[in-house]
Amino acid sequence: MLHIRNIAIIAHVDHGKTTLVDCLLKQSGTFRENQHESKEERLMDSMDLEKEKGITIRAKNAAFKYKDFNINIVDTPGHADFGGEVERIMNMIDGVLLVVDSAEGPQAQTRFVLRKALEAGAKPIVVINKIDRENANPKKVLDQVFELFMSLNATDEQLDFPFIYCSAKQGYAKVELEHASGTMEPLFDAIVKHIPSPRAKAGDGFQLLVANLDYNEYVGRIAFGKIVEGKVKVGDPAICRHGSGKISKGKITMIYHFEGMKRIEISEAHAGDIVGLAGFEDVFIGETICDSELRATLPYIPIDPPTIQMEFAVNDGPLAGQDGKLVTARHIWDRLVKEIRTNVALRIAQTSDPKVFAVSGRGEMQIAILVEQMRREGYEVLVSRPEVLWKKGPAGELLEPIEKLFVEIPSENLGNIMENLSQRKAQITNMNHVGNQVSVEALVPMRGLIGFETDLVNSTKGMGVMSHLFHEYGPDTGEIAARKNGSLVSMDNGEATSYALNMVQERGRLMVEAGDAIYIGMIVGENARENDIPVNPVKEKRLTNMRSQGDGKGIQLAPPMKLSLERALEYIDVDEFVEATPKNLRLRKKVLDEGLRRRTEKSRVIKFVQE
Repeated sequence: MLHIRNIAIIAHVDHGKTTLVDCLLKQSGTFRENQHESKEERLMDSMDLEKEKGITIRAKNAAFKYKDFNINIVDTPGHADFGGEVERIMNMIDGVLLVVDSAEGPQAQTRFVLRKALEAGAKPIVVINKIDRENANPKKVLDQVFELFMSLNATDEQLDFPFIYCSAKQGYAKVELEHASGTMEPLFDAIVKHIPSPRAKAGDGFQLLVANLDYNEYVGRIAFGKIVEGKVKVGDPAICRHGSGKISKGKITMIYHFEGMKRIEISEAHAGDIVGLAGFEDVFIGETICDSELRATLPYIPIDPPTIQMEFAVNDGPLAGQDGKLVTARHIWDRLVKEIRTNVALRIAQTSDPKVFAVSGRGEMQIAILVEQMRREGYEVLVSRPEVLWKKGPAGELLEPIEKLFVEIPSENLGNIMENLSQRKAQITNMNHVGNQVSVEALVPMRGLIGFETDLVNSTKGMGVMSHLFHEYGPDTGEIAARKNGSLVSMDNGEATSYALNMVQERGRLMVEAGDAIYIGMIVGENARENDIPVNPVKEKRLTNMRSQGDGKGIQLAPPMKLSLERALEYIDVDEFVEATPKNLRLRKKVLDEGLRRRTEKSRVIKFVQE
């Protein structure tokens, strides 16, 4: 046990934690020279989407040997929507590497994760990364990190944190900036020296707190966690204490251990090690697996509640089934059930309509990633606009989720952003001017944040940075104006023609091109005014037997507005759907027929958190 170190790597999005894990795995000699991993980049990003977006979505384990120490390492997500992954990891580890960019300094997400780590009593080592950047200022960043620790009420012992300067991309670390170093050895030594050995005790029997889940077709659910006490062997009888207080009996059928990125089967494991156990089908995060009912339960740690909900519906449009193979309600429900086996921050529920399912999560990015994965697997699905989940207060009053928002913007954009935030019912709590940058802190209703990121990027020309954390459930802030522009809705089926689109584009911005398949009720553009108007994008030019010189020549269509999946989900109104298929993203009205649509008015729907 004295030779085990359990650490997590935490950082804001894009501060280089996955690259750092790569470096540690490669330099510790985990891979042979001729193994393909030794040449790859960002090994921990195992999902295609992680590689494309350059972010970590799922918390993942790896392990390596350094001298005679066995170091277990967990890579955690940096994006606020996946905060559920971070909270649980803190139960497995004894120390954290807090990675901070030497140019940008600690950002909002660093603050959130560090708070969780300090509350859990983990020992931090601060890693100031990217010191090879031209605008790096590592000394100043170190002071900012110290101030961050102070503001989080760290103890004197935690304030005396060790720090290392490094460049994960170039593959070196050093204790002082003047030192010459070509390897990561100073960081390895710091981990072994400063991170305590696991808080666990040897003895008979065993106890494990579940911190992560995986699923395997052959052995079922695998529960990952740290063995808090004793040792475990394959075949041992065991019980699982559920959060509800129920107890289920079973036996350990498999034990997994990590070597590099690979999971390997072992026959027994000891206190302090991070392992995966198979044998319990209905085990959940935060529950205890132990050898007998006589043992005390480890404290159950619940996960933050979901704050937004979207509807997933079966694609019933005229073009359904042309791209995807998996299109029925049963296909979609089975896929959602498979997702929640490992993704614990999501909740799913059936609704009164058998073709519509409710999916709740922590943020629209999290659900958009699920939709994107489903598209790639051949599913077709309709997704509604994100709706916030409300709560009822003690006196029956309405309470809505309030988020703490952190925005960093250039000073010249401050006016626009403040105006935008006031329309979204935000309360500004703090403002700091540093050079020509302004950082703003505000409390905003979750409803007001939907679509804010797009406005921020557009008005600051991509220079604005934002992140947000759940703050509390607060009183209803009243109506928040949704999108200002109406939609151009097609009133005919067929193929879009340049001739018709040329007339349609006078009304607003197009979202389709000539040649696209169009159906009644599909949204083909954004109206310049507030109301929706029916248009005909498939009308063809009438032919006459007279020769005309100028007509039909020189039609110039403006380039269409192409929305990404996340942007489309923010953009649509309450009476619209995004139709996601493997090859296309289309926007459409929920009710395709115009006559029926006029009778059903748009209204604000209030949905509540399932207690």
